[in-house]
Amino acid sequence: MSAHVVMIVSTVTMATIAVVAIIRRRNANAVDRAYLFGRAVDADGIVLGAEGFMLRGTNARGLLLLHGSGDSPQSMRYFGDRLNAAGYTVYAPLLPGHGRSPRAFAAARAEEFLAAARAGLATARAAAPWVGVIGLSMGGALATRVAAEASDVRVLVLLAPYLITPEPVRRAARTAWLWTLFVKYVGGGGEASVHDVGARKASHAYGTFSAGALRALDQTATAGRQALASLSVPTLVINSEQDNRIPQAYAEKIIAEIRAPVESHWVSQCGHVITVDYCKDTVADQVLAFLARHAD
Repeated sequence: MSAHVVMIVSTVTMATIAVVAIIRRRNANAVDRAYLFGRAVDADGIVLGAEGFMLRGTNARGLLLLHGSGDSPQSMRYFGDRLNAAGYTVYAPLLPGHGRSPRAFAAARAEEFLAAARAGLATARAAAPWVGVIGLSMGGALATRVAAEASDVRVLVLLAPYLITPEPVRRAARTAWLWTLFVKYVGGGGEASVHDVGARKASHAYGTFSAGALRALDQTATAGRQALASLSVPTLVINSEQDNRIPQAYAEKIIAEIRAPVESHWVSQCGHVITVDYCKDTVADQVLAFLARHAD
């Protein structure tokens, strides 16, 4: 190959790389702008309405609420209000990288999620002498881990727990080396996660994933599943029959792997985010009944 041809090939290659880099950067900037459009943020860059919350109760019992991947404590607010109205102190922290921007989400790591869950348990423990843990989706995986390792957790509630990564998500993570050459984010395909249109519009979920976010989700789910064998506290699991994230066979497999005393319920007319969808009151009623049976 002549020096002239080599020069042409090198020039074309560098030009292609530059164009791809521009496309990728524009994609990232567009996704960030789209998420933040019409949303106000506080001085710390947290979207208003997506921040964590603490609701003080009256019955000396505290509950840590952990939200899902790419979501925020907003998805736990109605549920938290129901629990608080029954006397419980509830604490729902905002997990790292969440409630800010897809760019912040892309930088968050699985170990940071776990550290935040542990810190959240310490906060809930300081607020009430009796403490339980409730997790939604990926928050269920985090809840499983902190409940398995903390001797003072009295109950565990898993709401549509994300403890097995479905093959499409694993495939997206495996092929990230290819698609991340062109785009930083891919759609999360979560439109069916909430059937209630009003609740879907009120959500502060990102709706997109980066390669890093997918890896963190998979790592968190895998570690949570491994912790199932160490559970000893009474456990309630609630899944949706129309869950677009967790196939029913996966949900049943997880329930079968729990060796602690376990109750399982299925709800309908809702997607994956069962704390805000049409089934939210059924979910809250079932959780409150479970807590009443174990609040000794």
